Amino acid sequence: MEQFLKELGKKADEKQTENKKFFTKLKKKVPKNLDYIMQELHEEEFKKTDCLECANCCKTTGPLFTNADVERIAKHFRQKPQKFIENYLRVDEDNDYVLQQVPCAFLGADNYCSIYDVRPKACREFPHTDRKKFQQISNLTMKNVAICPAAYNIVEEMKKRIK
Repeated sequence: MEQFLKELGKKADEKQTENKKFFTKLKKKVPKNLDYIMQELHEEEFKKTDCLECANCCKTTGPLFTNADVERIAKHFRQKPQKFIENYLRVDEDNDYVLQQVPCAFLGADNYCSIYDVRPKACREFPHTDRKKFQQISNLTMKNVAICPAAYNIVEEMKKRIK
């Protein structure tokens, strides 16, 4: 896994033009069964991929925190939402709450998340490869293939299945 992660950024860069063309074509003519295909690819990949071996998403990127996320996690810590925000979050250029720094403060040395049961929605849904109307998030997916080995593998398999 470590070797694959070292090469992932380079591999994603090499595939970027190909992926961009693929997703542009996909948006123009969306297969009727795309959601079904994506669900299947997602499930197949995550039978082989153990996120605890990687945690690259937690090490290199920060999720967006919704107000509901902030409320839920603050409650978990038995603190006021504003205190949670002060301790862990900042407002980004899009006026969204994001982590003050990466790697994530809640990621342990063993790649376990200390707030897993109450983690942000963005973390629960990452890498978003099983989302309905998948074609609508192609820009996000293009970013995720450079971060997540599973997303990279899913997109590569997707290109083979959808011509």
